[in-house]
Amino acid sequence: MNRLAIRLLTLAMLSLTLAAAPVVSVVYAAPDNDPPPPPKKKKSSEARPGIEQTAFANGYRAAYAAIYDRHDYTSAITQLKALGRDDQAAVANLIGYSYRKLGDYKVSQIWYERALKADPSHVKTWQYYGLWQVEQGNRDQAQYHLNRIAQLTGTTSEEYRSLAAALEKPPGTGLVY
Repeated sequence: MNRLAIRLLTLAMLSLTLAAAPVVSVVYAAPDNDPPPPPKKKKSSEARPGIEQTAFANGYRAAYAAIYDRHDYTSAITQLKALGRDDQAAVANLIGYSYRKLGDYKVSQIWYERALKADPSHVKTWQYYGLWQVEQGNRDQAQYHLNRIAQLTGTTSEEYRSLAAALEKPPGTGLVY
């Protein structure tokens, strides 16, 4: 009887612990190679919204290819701005990334902050802005960005691993990410 009481008590404690545990929601990072969804429109009578979204998606993918396949950052910035949606986190983040790769850190920072203002949960921006912080020697800020990624996606995401690896390297190595 004593064993049964201990088992029931243990089960009750475990149940209470699980019930009282905070609810954790995990945000999965969407790859930036897919265009973001269209913005919500105020008017529902807009003609041909599907064509607009297709044109946007094609333009976004072309800019993405210019960045990651051809490393043509100047062209990508022009393409992304021409989309007319640089207030979306994914677009603003890629513009910031392109400026960072061109070495214009001040303008890059403006775009990263604009992306985070548009979507504070945009994991790719936290990663890229964290790498920006590492390049600038702001390791404490980069650690903050890493912690933010961990809150959003956990520690197994590509974004987390990339920024963590950059932080593991000794300061002043001059590496650009």
